[in-house]
Amino acid sequence: MFSANGMATTDGEILTVMDVARFLRVPKSTVYKLARVGELPASKIGKHWRFLRRDIHDWMHSRSQQA
Repeated sequence: MFSANGMATTDGEILTVMDVARFLRVPKSTVYKLARVGELPASKIGKHWRFLRRDIHDWMHSRSQQA
């Protein structure tokens, strides 16, 4: 399956800060902060943060279990 931009929509899909902000419905600054402090699973490649869709889903699921 492919998204509108032609990228594969799989659990291993790599997301940008903007993608994660849209998905979580939070400002980009929140995504940067959570990634920087290590709360949000992310990898920094050069000066760019990248996220795996599966990791973001798992992170959200684990947070909903704590509430």
